[in-house]
Amino acid sequence: MSSRPPLSPARLDFGRIVFAFRLAGGRLSVRLDGRVLAILLALLVLTAALAALSLLSGKYPVSLSQVVWALVGRGDDMVRMIVVEWRLPRVALAVLLGAALGVSGAIFQSLTRNPLGSPDIIGFSAGSYTGALMVILIFSGGYYKTALGALAGGIVTAAAVYLLAWRRGVQGFRLIIVGIGVAAMLSAFNAWMIREADLQVAMSAAIWGAGSLNGLGVEQLLPVALMLCILLPLTLLLSRPMRQLELGEDVARASGVDAGRIRLLLMMLGVALTALVTASAGPISFIALCAPQIARRMTRSAGVALLPAALTGGLLLLAADWAAQHALGPQLPVGVMTVSIGGLYFLFLLIREGRK
Repeated sequence: MSSRPPLSPARLDFGRIVFAFRLAGGRLSVRLDGRVLAILLALLVLTAALAALSLLSGKYPVSLSQVVWALVGRGDDMVRMIVVEWRLPRVALAVLLGAALGVSGAIFQSLTRNPLGSPDIIGFSAGSYTGALMVILIFSGGYYKTALGALAGGIVTAAAVYLLAWRRGVQGFRLIIVGIGVAAMLSAFNAWMIREADLQVAMSAAIWGAGSLNGLGVEQLLPVALMLCILLPLTLLLSRPMRQLELGEDVARASGVDAGRIRLLLMMLGVALTALVTASAGPISFIALCAPQIARRMTRSAGVALLPAALTGGLLLLAADWAAQHALGPQLPVGVMTVSIGGLYFLFLLIREGRK
């Protein structure tokens, strides 16, 4: 009898460079696609360059060397105050809030398996705006009361949409349809509340509802950073079962995923991220819709990836905020620019679909 040589593991070529890392003595492995890694590095470089441009731009001109000295705690006191206390918190908030919107949009688009499944479309942003409006118009609340109202409104709306969409489970298409209906009713209710309010209060509520980073500083940056340090790692821990859910509930359950529990946890995290942004800066539209799909097309990945969506969202919101401040003359709310981004995105989709 002839003995066969022992089988050796074959190396499969998927046509893409993949880097694999083993940590903790081989008990933990991390695999990174080469193209995804290159896109992440490019997004980081672009974000850093745009952040530097934002720190340089303004009515009080500063040079790059003055910015560097101010960031290390040296240089002129006036320049340090402008760069560190005024401009830097706004830049950091734009990146962090944009990343939160990108991750939230990626969660809902993955759960619904639909590129329109973002918090803007399925009603959560409108619910947060309703909660904030009730605090502003009825209780004349300040910043923190308005933030709590936005959080409460987003959570209540999310619970209502989830319960209305529940039919022996939650399907993506049903969730989108129910969310669109709830968003339409809440938008009408919001318009009625603003119409019935006093003129001055209604104007302040409308300005807040446009979504703006004006007036935000270190006091808002610290709680936002703290909350994201909790929410983003939890979301990344659920990224693998989220990708398994994209294959269908039956396949996910066969691989050991508790589909109902994981879906509920992911929805809670997505709602919390959206509500955090709305509570901090008002309802900023379309970043959660556009960022995951732009990231997906750049990375050419099969599903919606969280890290590329986060960096794309941060870059988009930072670019929109810079344009709102400096590109068009008078300073505009950042929500005006993000709506323009959303309009261009929808136009791109229409042209793309028309060519098929």
